[in-house]
Amino acid sequence: MDYKTVNKKLWNDKVDIHIDSDFYSVNEFIGGKKMLNSIELDLLGDVRGKSILHLQCHFGQDSIELSRMGAAVTGVDLSDKAIDKAGWLAKECGTDTKFVCSDIYDAPNHITEKFDIVFTSYGTVGWLPDMDKWATVVNHFLKPGGFFVFAEFHPVVWMMDYDFQKIEFSYFNQGPIVEELEGTYTDRNAELKNKEISWNHNIAEVLGSLLEQGLELEAFREFDYSPYDCFKHTIKVKEKKYRIKDLGGKLPMVYALKLNKSKA
Repeated sequence: MDYKTVNKKLWNDKVDIHIDSDFYSVNEFIGGKKMLNSIELDLLGDVRGKSILHLQCHFGQDSIELSRMGAAVTGVDLSDKAIDKAGWLAKECGTDTKFVCSDIYDAPNHITEKFDIVFTSYGTVGWLPDMDKWATVVNHFLKPGGFFVFAEFHPVVWMMDYDFQKIEFSYFNQGPIVEELEGTYTDRNAELKNKEISWNHNIAEVLGSLLEQGLELEAFREFDYSPYDCFKHTIKVKEKKYRIKDLGGKLPMVYALKLNKSKA
């Protein structure tokens, strides 16, 4: 089964629903609303004058926001429909953000530039089977002296069933997880039913693949909340902080990494 074909259709089918959702607040975003979170902003720092490659950018909101912050940004995503919408959104926002439609593993064949920063966040690596190959792409695009910032939902979250009542999946990567699910995280009642293929990648697998590339770890952080209300049975504890009801702060929900590439 070709996971790229399956997941490209999945994400193409999600785009219009996501664009129209309150979750992404596109009209407010065009008007200047900020979408990035403190988790990644604290690690990115001042991006003015920096070149950034945003991997798996969906329809480009974070890419465009980084452009608004003064960076020269290129976003890349597998979904051609998402990339088309990203180009439209950049025009609406008046930014010069560039977008490329490509599978992440194939991106070096479509983008020749090297970047000061490579960035990806929230719900990305689970769609990719091979972390070693992914880390090679990250390293390929980084300039000497550049850095990689990664924020992702914690693999412990993906162990749980969708109602957060029991452990259903392994913490470790045991191969592809093939499911057929209805709706999407912006609207669980949306008339959308798609097959999807994903992988659970534990932290050692992700971090180890990056270290094997010679990147140097600067920061590793874990968080007991999600900045997005994208899971079932959540409660809002603060602005942009959501936890699973009845689990309090017991569940790690997000982790973040910053790794540097040597100047040599």
